Amino acid sequence: MYPHQRQIYCRYLSTKDSKRFKLNGTAVAIAVAGLGFGGYAAWKWDLFGSNSVSNKTGTGTIDFTRVVKYKTEAMEIIDRPKHKPSRQFKFDTDTSGFKFTLYQYQTCPFCCKVRAYLDYHGLSYDVIEVNSVWRTQTKWSKYKKVPVLISEGQGPGGSLQLNDSSVIMSMLESNRIDKSLTLEKLISYYPYTEGKKRGRTVYNFHNQYYVMYGENKIDMTTEQFKEEQKWRQWVDDVLVHTLSPNVYRTPREALQSFRYFSDVGQWEKVFSTFERYFVIYFGAAAMFVLGKVLKRRYELKDDVRQSLYDACHEWCKAVGTNKKFFGGNVPNLADLSVYGVLSSIEGCDTFKELRLNNPQLVVWYDNVKQAVDGHWGANPEITR
Repeated sequence: MYPHQRQIYCRYLSTKDSKRFKLNGTAVAIAVAGLGFGGYAAWKWDLFGSNSVSNKTGTGTIDFTRVVKYKTEAMEIIDRPKHKPSRQFKFDTDTSGFKFTLYQYQTCPFCCKVRAYLDYHGLSYDVIEVNSVWRTQTKWSKYKKVPVLISEGQGPGGSLQLNDSSVIMSMLESNRIDKSLTLEKLISYYPYTEGKKRGRTVYNFHNQYYVMYGENKIDMTTEQFKEEQKWRQWVDDVLVHTLSPNVYRTPREALQSFRYFSDVGQWEKVFSTFERYFVIYFGAAAMFVLGKVLKRRYELKDDVRQSLYDACHEWCKAVGTNKKFFGGNVPNLADLSVYGVLSSIEGCDTFKELRLNNPQLVVWYDNVKQAVDGHWGANPEITR
């Protein structure tokens, strides 16, 4: 029996069972590779998917017939070069003992999700900003997408590679709840398979929305677990697809967005002048065109702003008006996921208009931002 097949208690999304029960390696979500032009745009270039997509978005285009078995071991890291971190975040609240390195695009929504988790829990990390055109910083990696989180000093080769934003969050949360579940052990609980799509290798991650908590007592009900999982998946299946057609709605907005990506990502410090301007101007033009394609693909409304507004109103309805966060008195993984994705466009015109359209969202967003920036998750005195 493989380690991921061990029966362990987890958070489980089901419409049939109202009780906590044991997981036996289910829940598949397709993760497909993408090629991009810059920051937020990079993860979206592949029209058939992104870092985390649902079964309804292109599973029929992926050939998994050649899959032999689940892969439960960490991906082998070969000749990873030493890149100077573009930024380092050191928190006095960090008592984890981890040394993390995050390979990212600054304004990639999935990278923003992972940073929201790390910041909320006060976990220190170094950032390697990846050039979204040449991707020289991640050529060593078998997994070609971002985010990639490296846990230094762990694994057989001295570095443990964690992939897929939802898997990363679930693994870190599982370890936070149960320290006996080391990251090396947890990797076997999130197996992946490989398949081919148009000649490229794509990865199918399993259990990505599941948090393993063993026999520990958790102050959440089974229904709350289910709801948290449902909305985490909704972020990847619905919310994230409304962003590209909005931030690249017009040529002016596309250029404004890329200039914002350059500023917040500090591209002038990371990339050459040629690389930076190439990404800004060529990327803006390309993504303006692609935004129209994505609008049709995901069947957004003619006024794409309305599709984004509708999604955010749906989220606010789920949060309700009688609690501060979806998770209650403190944010849960669903709160951090929605916040992370929306924070990726914080400096764009789209976000400014969104704040004017939805006052309830503004209150919720600012509350989560305060919790993330204040590292609430590292404060044991803050409870649900």
